[in-house]
Amino acid sequence: MTNPSPTRIGALALVAAFAVAACGGGASPAPASQAPGASSPAETPAGSAAGGVSGSISVSGSSTVEPISTGVAELFKEANPDFNYTIEGPGTGDGFKRFCAGETDISDASRKIKDEEAAACKAAGIEYTELKIAFDGLTVMTNPANDAIACLSFADLYGLIGPESTGFDTWAKAATIAKELGSNTVLPDAPLVITGPGEESGTFDSFVELALAKTAEARGKKGETTRPDYAASANDNTIIEGVSGSDTSLGWVGFAFAEEYPDKVKELAVSKDPNGTCVAPTAETIGDGSYPLSRSLYIYVNKAKAAANPAIVSYVDFYLADGTISTVLETVPYVNLPASDLEATRATWDSSR
Repeated sequence: MTNPSPTRIGALALVAAFAVAACGGGASPAPASQAPGASSPAETPAGSAAGGVSGSISVSGSSTVEPISTGVAELFKEANPDFNYTIEGPGTGDGFKRFCAGETDISDASRKIKDEEAAACKAAGIEYTELKIAFDGLTVMTNPANDAIACLSFADLYGLIGPESTGFDTWAKAATIAKELGSNTVLPDAPLVITGPGEESGTFDSFVELALAKTAEARGKKGETTRPDYAASANDNTIIEGVSGSDTSLGWVGFAFAEEYPDKVKELAVSKDPNGTCVAPTAETIGDGSYPLSRSLYIYVNKAKAAANPAIVSYVDFYLADGTISTVLETVPYVNLPASDLEATRATWDSSR
């Protein structure tokens, strides 16, 4: 489980305070800025949580989605004190292992379920409902002291992190591969110290899928992911510390987590094409899809467990109610779904019952 940062702890306190205010205990906070077309609260979320729900739920999976699911649970418990929950964030892959073994009710995911994971669920007789709940981006980072780099293309990222870059200990050594892919980026002759997610992380999988996989396949490396010789961790805090610990570092985490540490990391713009348009990660560019490393976030609900446990159904109903996710996202910088997407998610949930 990723240890919550002080910002996240404070965020959950703010979410709880909002719930109290919404029930008449104080003033509600001003709405946060949203990406164009994003959904906005149509009603007070805490109002739809009232009803004396009791029981417990178990959630595991993505460390990226964990603060959203936890924020929703905090809000829900404000109006339902007999409702209890366990939410952990060991990583999307580890979460699906537990989910497909029947150990959890809901699996948080920062990517869609893989074919082999779906097969494991099917073999265990576990049917589930996939629900898209928000957008996130992957932030490529370096140390704030690294003035030589402001933008990297997918070609550059493949040269630096891809499966053919094993052993490269300076940025400049990646230039040959990057140039073969059409990049004119000048990579400095400086130590290359990489810290990033491990293979158990949905952030790892999403990065490979979005930034590296097509190039790897085109160069005869289909199925290969990243170079193995970097410092890998399932803990986002460890990745931030690794990037901040070297003046010429490189790494990647979810956008929301990088946003919490502007003094420790420098977020880089990314270009999908060699020498193309550099786009910085922001709520707006992630929401409109112009940032090349944007992704959708999901929760997966065990159908049988939901049918047997009204607390699961009530929690998910509240999760998808008008204003719930947007309230939680006032305190963590993920991006709301457009109203039409959220309505489609609700329709999927309604039809699954």
